[in-house]
Amino acid sequence: MIRLKKKINNNKVAIVTGAGSGIGEAVALALLKEGWHVFLVGRNTDKLIKTKKKSEKNKNKGFCQIFSCDVSVETEVQKLFLEVDKKYKRLDVLFNNAGIGLKTKTIDEINFQDWKKVIDVNINGMFLCAKFAYKLMKKQKPRGGRIINNGSISAYTPRPGSVAYTTSKHAVTGLTKSIALDGRNDDIVCSQIDIGNAETKLTRSFKEGVIQPNGKKLKEATMDVKHVAETIINILKLPLDTNILNLTIMANKMPYIGRG
Repeated sequence: MIRLKKKINNNKVAIVTGAGSGIGEAVALALLKEGWHVFLVGRNTDKLIKTKKKSEKNKNKGFCQIFSCDVSVETEVQKLFLEVDKKYKRLDVLFNNAGIGLKTKTIDEINFQDWKKVIDVNINGMFLCAKFAYKLMKKQKPRGGRIINNGSISAYTPRPGSVAYTTSKHAVTGLTKSIALDGRNDDIVCSQIDIGNAETKLTRSFKEGVIQPNGKKLKEATMDVKHVAETIINILKLPLDTNILNLTIMANKMPYIGRG
């Protein structure tokens, strides 16, 4: 990967949803290291506090603010963006990362309420955050900004028993393309990063074994989540006249390409 040497303006403002753990935490910490002002957004305040303490321990240059928010509730998302607007009068980046999944089940076994919960967070929540980010980026001066949606390799290829999660991630692709198209006149750039087997608490068990389409449980390779964060940082070093529409970053030996 080409590493850009350009420095990021330390006054830039970012929102990271799902910042209390995993990929969201890693990206938030990377932004804070670069000197960004970061809103740490999530439902679990205790987890967000832990992210903030990690940043303080690392003596990162950036300032972070905790904001408890359920991204599937419009009024809560609206309050988040009103707070950003009030405090900074602008937003440079939204990392649209919050998402949930279900235990492995075939479609006939999935409760409709559980299905709706996944759709509500993974699609409606992403829509709401992108909507209010777009609105702020469109009116601010200088105009424009960047929205990065966390897709998944599941946006292209499902795992067994993942119909709700896979459907939601396929929808993210349509959302990303539409925002990228509509945002041209407003200097709003939209990207999708599709991540495969970044090692977090949720994926650590992959090294012990994951059920494959043939029914066998096989160990899967993972990669350090810091590489995802580094990739996001490199995207943000690009000017707004340049977009990486889709990017896949994955553990090289995970089963995805071809038949395994």
